[in-house]
Amino acid sequence: MPASAPGASADPVPRTGSWPTPSLTGAPTSAELLDFVRHAAADKDLIASLPLDPEGRTWLRLEGPRGSEAWLIGWPPGTGTGWHDHADSVGAFATAEGVLKENSLAVRLPSAGWRTLELAEGVDRERHLVAGRSRAFGAHHVHEVLNESSVEHAVSVHAYYPPLPLMRRYSRSGAVLRLEQVERPEDWQ
Repeated sequence: MPASAPGASADPVPRTGSWPTPSLTGAPTSAELLDFVRHAAADKDLIASLPLDPEGRTWLRLEGPRGSEAWLIGWPPGTGTGWHDHADSVGAFATAEGVLKENSLAVRLPSAGWRTLELAEGVDRERHLVAGRSRAFGAHHVHEVLNESSVEHAVSVHAYYPPLPLMRRYSRSGAVLRLEQVERPEDWQ
């Protein structure tokens, strides 16, 4: 995520509130990431700390559990991520304010060696996550997240482990998914 965006911060915001204390061994589990984003999304002071921009997404980097990467993200009306994945990272996100729509693919794609794929019928999934709703996902999860409201901002909390090694961006035309770009952490930090 580019640090030049309004409200962007490369320095993690310390955890506040009464979030659960994870075990001290190993990587955080998907359940722990989900628990983290749920608690962070319920932290009214944390959510209020995010500056909102009427034209572009804003974000603050958070201190996630046990070395995970976490972000607080503001979504102006009509904004979205486009189709992407988070490579080998597992993740979770929770909506704190507004409503987010997630379009995803219920199929594991090859992680390398392709530029264009034709998707089978029935692989599309759609979820609406209102404030207080959350979800976890596994590695190589291809999705797009959108704020379809024409008037309301949405705010969400996201966590990934391991910290994002890269993100692959895709374009989609009907059943055809095309790899367009690979971003590395230096592209958004």
